[in-house]
Amino acid sequence: MVLIAAAVCTKNGKVILSRQFVEMTKARIEGLLAAFPKLMTAGKQHTYVETDSVRYVYQPMEKLYMLLITTKASNILEDLETLRLFSKVIPEYSHSLDEKEIVDNAFNLIFAFDEIVALGYRESVNLAQIKTFVEMDSHEEKVYQAVRQTQEREARQKMREKAKELQRQRMEASKRGGPSMGGMGGRSGGFSSDSFGSSSVSSSSGVSSSTIGMASIEVDTKSKVAAKPTSRNALKLGGKSKDVDSFVDQLKSEGEKIANLAPAASSGSSGAASSASAAAKAAISADIHRESVHLKIEDKLVVRLGRDGGVQQFENSGLLTLRISDEAYGRILLKLSPNHTQGLQLQTHPNVDKELFKTRTMIGLKNLAKPFPLNTDVGVLKWRFVSQDESAIPLTINCWPSDNGEGGCDVNIEYELEAQQLELQDVAIVIPLPMNVQPSVAEYDGTYNYDSRKHVLQWHIPIIDAANKSGSMEFSCNASIPGDFFPLQVSFVSKTPYAGISAQDVVQVDSEVAVKYSSESILFVEKYEIV
Repeated sequence: MVLIAAAVCTKNGKVILSRQFVEMTKARIEGLLAAFPKLMTAGKQHTYVETDSVRYVYQPMEKLYMLLITTKASNILEDLETLRLFSKVIPEYSHSLDEKEIVDNAFNLIFAFDEIVALGYRESVNLAQIKTFVEMDSHEEKVYQAVRQTQEREARQKMREKAKELQRQRMEASKRGGPSMGGMGGRSGGFSSDSFGSSSVSSSSGVSSSTIGMASIEVDTKSKVAAKPTSRNALKLGGKSKDVDSFVDQLKSEGEKIANLAPAASSGSSGAASSASAAAKAAISADIHRESVHLKIEDKLVVRLGRDGGVQQFENSGLLTLRISDEAYGRILLKLSPNHTQGLQLQTHPNVDKELFKTRTMIGLKNLAKPFPLNTDVGVLKWRFVSQDESAIPLTINCWPSDNGEGGCDVNIEYELEAQQLELQDVAIVIPLPMNVQPSVAEYDGTYNYDSRKHVLQWHIPIIDAANKSGSMEFSCNASIPGDFFPLQVSFVSKTPYAGISAQDVVQVDSEVAVKYSSESILFVEKYEIV
């Protein structure tokens, strides 16, 4: 057979989508398509119609026609078999057989058409293979993404260097007679903010750079009101944001592609899980009342489990940051609880007295005469815990899909809280589904939502704790196999850190008088999946 073109058109002859497979002028293919509705005979059932040069083979689909144009010498039986395959492909990528859906999914349909026919001849493929080929990774796309990420990293590095340069200029202006910078300058009794910069704190911890990435260039917002520069050449405090924005604009004008520095949400199931975790994390942090001394403990989990059991990856990492907003409390000691997770690797900041930490579990500067920086989130302690032991997993998920004997699957999913000292909030378990297959949910705890656009089932549990440590869901799907329901993505947050790091007391260096402080702790998931 020689297939000239495939098209989807309305009953009135309007062409919605067309793909030609042989060399032919645009005017010629448009003429062939325009002639098709004129050849239709009312009141008769046809599967094909011929002219002197070509054969039209078609199949009605509600208000549309699936149309193939072939040569007259083509085998009609093969043409009909190819037509049936084309007709099966259309519903796979279009939720409904109407003009708008066909247009919205035109590119996916064209890609699928190209898998069926190559240079006018049909390929030996079935529907499942077509779906697999269309969804396969693109090497060119991976190369493009790698280049783009490299450009973004370079742009971030340039911005950090520029921001540090602006900070040094502000400090020099302050030394020449400008306003004080709250103990962060070299002459004010503190130490430079660069010593607590992002590179020295986050070099090997894996802690999110958004937590401490720009800590070294934050400036006291209160000083912007009180400060009055004595020199026209002194830089204005608090102008960092505008300077960085102008620097980004300059990079864009030079042709650099600059993306938003905020982490982009992934698509599909991982995007749904990460967006739910980010929203819950923001809600927890918003309710915290801050004192002049404020502690923040961020704990992060990266977990990868096998569908048949076993730990492929488990990593817990975190950061303790200290923020002081009153210079009267600049010289303090922080006492930590010794009851942290067994096997936890702890590392203090280079300016923190390591012996004091080892012997008394207290965090203080090597030079106790110097204060901590003001109005800056200073990372003083980081930790890391890696394990292959299943007992380390805080929440186990068991997904059990089984063949129901009717071409589909019955799926049972259950969860159980193993770390019962934790209270997990806003738990979301995202289960991938076959394309265009809606699940039938029989039993479930919590709530669920079927996202037809992303082809996922989102299962939400508000709270999992010792009193509500287990739950389950049962559903079934037609036209599916057990592998369709993996990988599962899990997200949650908790006010209790997994590592067990907590503060016991904060005292002043000289008098050892207790200082009133506030603290916030959050455990969140960077990646938690069952593959």
